[in-house]
Amino acid sequence: MEIIDNNLMNDKINLIIENHSFQYNLRKIEDLEKNREFCRHDMQHFLDVARLMYIMALENTLNIPKYMIYATAFLHDIGRGEQYENGIPHHIASVELAKNILQQCKYDKVEIDEILEAIGNHRNNTENLNSLSYILYKCDKLSRDCIHCKAIDGCKWLAEKKNLKITY
Repeated sequence: MEIIDNNLMNDKINLIIENHSFQYNLRKIEDLEKNREFCRHDMQHFLDVARLMYIMALENTLNIPKYMIYATAFLHDIGRGEQYENGIPHHIASVELAKNILQQCKYDKVEIDEILEAIGNHRNNTENLNSLSYILYKCDKLSRDCIHCKAIDGCKWLAEKKNLKITY
């Protein structure tokens, strides 16, 4: 297993958080969703997904660096604003935005390709437990607190997809 310097990992994540495009698109999503009664795609959602992904990776002894997990979680919905404004499916818009952000933040080609694959597939159940794509797919869904949602009755998610119990 590759040893990663924690300072380097934190720097890579903070480069994303401080990136102008990331900040701009996060604010755009927050503004467009300010009156949304359903699940929001904000920094809290990104952190929830990242933390669940990290736990799942540890529990399943997946060899995925923590900074890759956090980068993927922070960028997976960053294209939501493009979906709301221009009708571009958010997973496609997120791939384009994430690619530029990751390049600006000095991620290498292999890291970028793996993260973009996961983001592009995060709406598809890949069934591959050893992949970044699968844990993103799974944890994006697990992050939703449907049982406590005030808008649950109007939610378009199918009943079997709603998180009505704690899964661990």
